[in-house]
Amino acid sequence: MSDKNELLDELEDVLQPNRFLNFSSLLYVMLFLFLASVFAFPKIYIQQQIYFTSRDIAKLKSEHDTLKEENRLIRASVESIKFKNQILDTLF
Repeated sequence: MSDKNELLDELEDVLQPNRFLNFSSLLYVMLFLFLASVFAFPKIYIQQQIYFTSRDIAKLKSEHDTLKEENRLIRASVESIKFKNQILDTLF
């Protein structure tokens, strides 16, 4: 009868192994998570810095384009005022 119980116990161990983590497997999981974070966080940081820098560049470029257009309008206004002054000076 004891042989039968031993066989049943072994069969139970094979069919339903213990689901507990031992210290070495826990250590491997922690090491893997640490290495993954060491490689992932710098990549995320660099991507974030590139994003913010490109956003600043886009903002500055739009301001530059606006200022160029405003400069063109002011130059045209100055030219029209100069032309009016030259015409009015010749009339008097």
